[in-house]
Amino acid sequence: MSVRTVPILPCRHLDDVLPFYEALGFRPTFRQARPNPYLTITRDDGFDLHFCGIPEFDPEDSYSSVIVLVPATQSLYDEFAAGLRTAYGKLPITGIPRITRPRRKQGTSGGFSVIDPGGNWLRIITGGAEQSDGSRFERVLLNAARQGDSHGDVGAAIAVLEAGLIRHADATGVERLPVLLYLTELLIRSGATERASAVLDEVQALKLDLDDATSAEIAALTEQLS
Repeated sequence: MSVRTVPILPCRHLDDVLPFYEALGFRPTFRQARPNPYLTITRDDGFDLHFCGIPEFDPEDSYSSVIVLVPATQSLYDEFAAGLRTAYGKLPITGIPRITRPRRKQGTSGGFSVIDPGGNWLRIITGGAEQSDGSRFERVLLNAARQGDSHGDVGAAIAVLEAGLIRHADATGVERLPVLLYLTELLIRSGATERASAVLDEVQALKLDLDDATSAEIAALTEQLS
């Protein structure tokens, strides 16, 4: 016997969430207005979600969360990010809705989160075991990602990163880079744009040879501050 589950997520109005998910490559398969607002959507990869409309619902108070296991997160993130850029003009990384970048977290080998207009969290992860990267900042980044991306506690995540940078003040620029980039993102998310700009200036001052993914991340953060 095969078992399949499809979550039913709340939103204030169906039209709040449908355009957002269409930007992520979903299409509607069913919709009704009465007796209760209800919407079903799907992607070609079999990713299905259902929504119920509750006019008095407040997305800021949502506790809804879905774990989505995928073979690899980066390709799905890239697809989602491209769709959101087209729909919103730039990647939404603050407020509701938003998307977080793929990162390793405690208990998983990596993943990212999508917070939709209804305040629902899609926690997209790979199912592999966590692998060590051997970095002195490994535990710092894992703890920060757990606080900032899994729990949504941006202030706690910032504190973890800042404490790690102080503790490892002798780290090289290459070692500091991922910490500074994540710190910049979290500061933007918290509204501390002046501090975020200063940290991003610190990144630029490192004058490192960057791969395409890191260059794209810096460009996206710069875009958020423009």
